Amino acid sequence: MLDKNAIGRTTPPTLNEVEKGAIRRFAEALGDYNPIYYDEDYARASGFSSIVAPPTFPCAFATGADLRELLGVPLRSLLNAEASFDYERPIVAGDRLLVTSRVAEVQERPSSTGKMEIAVLEDEGRDEEGKLVYRMRRTLVVRGSKEHG
Repeated sequence: MLDKNAIGRTTPPTLNEVEKGAIRRFAEALGDYNPIYYDEDYARASGFSSIVAPPTFPCAFATGADLRELLGVPLRSLLNAEASFDYERPIVAGDRLLVTSRVAEVQERPSSTGKMEIAVLEDEGRDEEGKLVYRMRRTLVVRGSKEHG
């Protein structure tokens, strides 16, 4: 069962350094070969300081969140159901972002197999000057187990 007292818990900032190789591998894994993710000259000609990270790249960031402790359930029980992103500016290679994660919601919803437990986490990435770069909202579902019904 999700810990309902988790709402409002926030992790300390975790530094994530955005590297060119990580951006390229992420874009390859997506099957997206837009040159803005691979070619630094192309990215600079497009007005960026370096290659640009794909929009879903923050999914790869460490948030400092031990979800077992934060939510009170084993990590293997959590499924990513949905993610949404809001950007103040694109993430580029060379960025050093401090990422925090906050538990925004913990709830139960009915489903065809009984009740479903859901947690919503809100992550923020800020640059070293403290300026907001992005927000990500993730919805996680607790997978039921045979031991729990």
